[in-house]
Amino acid sequence: MAIPGQLNPSPRLLLGPGPCDAHPRVLAAMMTPLLGHLDPQFLAIMTETQEMLRQVFQTKNELTIPISATGSAGMETCLVNLIEPGDRAVICTAGYFGNRMVEIAGRCGAVVTVKEAPWGTVFSLDQLRDALKTTRPKVLGIVHAETSTGALQDVSQLGKLCHEFDTLLLTDCVTSLGCTPVKLDEWEIDAAFSCSQKGLSCPPGLAPVSLSPRAGEVLKKRKTKVQSWYLDLTAIQSYWGGERAYHHTAPITMVYALREGLRLVLEEGLEARFARHVRNHLALRAGLTALGLKYLAAEGNQLPQLNAVRLPEGVDDVAGRKRLLNEFGIEVGGGLGEFKGKAWRIGLMGYNSRPNCVFQALAALELVLSGAGVKVERGAGVAAAERAYAG
Repeated sequence: MAIPGQLNPSPRLLLGPGPCDAHPRVLAAMMTPLLGHLDPQFLAIMTETQEMLRQVFQTKNELTIPISATGSAGMETCLVNLIEPGDRAVICTAGYFGNRMVEIAGRCGAVVTVKEAPWGTVFSLDQLRDALKTTRPKVLGIVHAETSTGALQDVSQLGKLCHEFDTLLLTDCVTSLGCTPVKLDEWEIDAAFSCSQKGLSCPPGLAPVSLSPRAGEVLKKRKTKVQSWYLDLTAIQSYWGGERAYHHTAPITMVYALREGLRLVLEEGLEARFARHVRNHLALRAGLTALGLKYLAAEGNQLPQLNAVRLPEGVDDVAGRKRLLNEFGIEVGGGLGEFKGKAWRIGLMGYNSRPNCVFQALAALELVLSGAGVKVERGAGVAAAERAYAG
């Protein structure tokens, strides 16, 4: 067998649901020479990374660390550590990733009550109050930013509600962290997880998690061992905490990347970063609307960083995305679950939330839609985005 050639993939603009393009400064940080995972210099880098991660999560939680795995492992970390066999859990599902939380909670041995809503919608406090009153669960799990539908769930009052029933609130912040406000302390969120490859503009490979003191006490009082050795926070926190006891070999280069990604967030400022995502979303939304595309999520619940739109009648999902990729070098995501083949998901996350990405996407989408037989006014999408920026 011949030896493969040196890697040289075609350039892509990653405007799907993740990963997004890594920031150039993040890529530069990843070229930093390796240190040992217990080297004093690396331990100092770990501490800096944790401190910045707390600022981005807007929390003082001591147990705030990046798990050495992808965002899905962040979800599993929170569930396997907080749930013991026989515990009651309410999981809210209005999309694909809520369903994934149901699957993992069930594997942890939880008695799961599924609270369902139509895909693309969100839950009201009254709906969730009824579920808490009836079930009295140990944990309520909900997706803050549902990547499959582009819907943003308001969780700002949910932590307070959960605590009325002595319930822990677990939130999926995979697509929200670094793009839209995530206020763990103010919102009384007990456990949250995210990823490195979206709002933090890093490659995939790390899953930031944070547990409140209340959740930490639940972890300490477990009657059974955490079912996953690798994701057992009682052991991992010793490595990331004061003891620095060996648990596993941390992905050194990915920690470098996360450190730089967090530096970029804090240099920009959280409020400025959130405003940037909204500004570019409004321009893209104006352009997509001018091209005749309709959002899956209702106005007021739309994620600025993940724009999920229905395909017009007659547009072939796979053929359209293939043309975007092969002719224009742009990746967008297809629909998941009940929206498979019926929607495109266009991400403007982190580094990719900028005007040139908006205009490139709209110009390419116009040509693809027109080529698929959709009647669109030439230049309408780009013109609408221009007006949105000017306004």
